[in-house]
Amino acid sequence: MRTFFIGLCFSTVGVVLLSCVKKYDFFHSKSKWMQAFFAELKSGKYPKIAAISWWHEDYDDTYLTIHSSVRSKKTYQQLVKDDIFVSECIFSEGKLIPLKGHIYHSAFPDFGGTEDVVTATSITDFERLAQKKIAWAYFSNNWMDSLAFPLESVKLIAAQGKTPFIRIMYRSEFEEYKKDPKCNLRDIIAHKHDAALKAWAREAKSCGTDLLVEFGTEVNGSWFPWNGLYSGAGKLNGYGDSGYPDGPEIFRDAYRHIIDICNNEGCHNITWFFHADVYDDPEEWWNHPKYYYPGDSYIDWIGMSTYGPMKRGEKYYPPKQILQDAYNKMTEVSLTKPFAILEFGITEL
Repeated sequence: MRTFFIGLCFSTVGVVLLSCVKKYDFFHSKSKWMQAFFAELKSGKYPKIAAISWWHEDYDDTYLTIHSSVRSKKTYQQLVKDDIFVSECIFSEGKLIPLKGHIYHSAFPDFGGTEDVVTATSITDFERLAQKKIAWAYFSNNWMDSLAFPLESVKLIAAQGKTPFIRIMYRSEFEEYKKDPKCNLRDIIAHKHDAALKAWAREAKSCGTDLLVEFGTEVNGSWFPWNGLYSGAGKLNGYGDSGYPDGPEIFRDAYRHIIDICNNEGCHNITWFFHADVYDDPEEWWNHPKYYYPGDSYIDWIGMSTYGPMKRGEKYYPPKQILQDAYNKMTEVSLTKPFAILEFGITEL
């Protein structure tokens, strides 16, 4: 990103135009990024993308909310009013189905820094700002002290006419870029949490609504403790298949175990999502999302996070490049499942 400063210098021979290039680009803005992202999304190049979900939150020095400026708010309103974006989830036999020619419009509507302070006001405030309703409300189920089903949050979201989207976050603290001191994926595989998982599944089954659920958000990002870096990385001889990287294999098997338990408990009102980031961190061969993937027999939708710069000064990738990279990566994970942009947003540039 670059900024251009233009000044005038007067001399005896006339006026000299001075310009200097700095870090940010005068021609880049949040509004323009939004316009370019939506134009690319609707270009016809990405027919399997059937849902989007804006991350509506400001924290630290980020300005991700859709109303971080008057211009950004008006731009978002204009973009999502297109009839291609629909505001009601459609299910068949308990599974969310993609709608041909349409894209579900959804959001994380600012449920607080812990991502689990679910309120009706947050939902209605976002819809008022967007002038568009959302199909699902995205929130975190933090498995901090116990692996408990978020029944009250689910009921509140359903009462607002939205589909609850639960992000199962297997962590005991919120610190990033480190191994969790208590939560170990091997414990899930070793059946140590089976009683709690069965109780979770039974509550999910009887909650009275269809659910969207993911485990291990942005799994290929080392900011989260379920990334393979913290459980074997690319080693081949510490777990399972000697030809498969241990870190991703352990995550894959833990996710499979969770889904197996839910299925065995008769919990068939869940659509299971697999969620990765568009760019791998670390950029290692073993950290590609395809190695973490539980498989088509387990997962219903493939999802990706596709942010622009979240703080000023971060590297700028054009929306076209981000969406192309995300689509290619999702295609490498599965050729048969529908795709979703599960998180996207950008700061004010």
